[in-house]
Amino acid sequence: MSLIGTYWLLHDAVEPGLDTPQKHTYDLGLPLPGRARLVFVEFGQPSGPIPYIGFSKEKAFSGMSTFMASADSAAKSGRWHIIDADGQVLGRVATLAARLLQGKHKATYTPFIDTGDHVVVVNATKVKLTGRKEDQKIYRQHSGYEGGLREERARVVRAKKPERLVEEAVHGMLPKTKLGAAMYRKLKVYAGPDHPHAAQKPSKLEVA
Repeated sequence: MSLIGTYWLLHDAVEPGLDTPQKHTYDLGLPLPGRARLVFVEFGQPSGPIPYIGFSKEKAFSGMSTFMASADSAAKSGRWHIIDADGQVLGRVATLAARLLQGKHKATYTPFIDTGDHVVVVNATKVKLTGRKEDQKIYRQHSGYEGGLREERARVVRAKKPERLVEEAVHGMLPKTKLGAAMYRKLKVYAGPDHPHAAQKPSKLEVA
């Protein structure tokens, strides 16, 4: 006594009212649902290969698998980049740095995992502010006590601590969470052209 299996196969016949066979693929390469027919196959006898696209407990259509990065794989894939801010617009430098810190330039980007790289910004004192921001842009900080608000123009901040111009611009583009704080700690900003990260062999990036 031989066993009999049941398979559902897509029927390639011409649909009623159509002159040509129905297209069975989307533009993305996915199969279209078609008319099904029931086929009985006797396993005890060789009957040749039967393309099985089933309505069963198995996966009917093989799709793309979802990749999810882990903390270990993200730590191993971390790289170092260096950005020269000499004559570059502050916003352009900050957006590039924020994108690298979050890891959005990688195919393995995962929103809840720190997949970003380390970023070194040099020549922060020569970063460019467009328009009249040197005199109009104000940096504020508060001590937490009454009357503890301090305000400084961008020109004064550039003279006292130019690294703050880049640091605050990048910090404003990162998530305000513990994950964002971890990304921000991988940003290294220096006022001049020298930096102590030559051992990490950072790759130089040009600002678009």
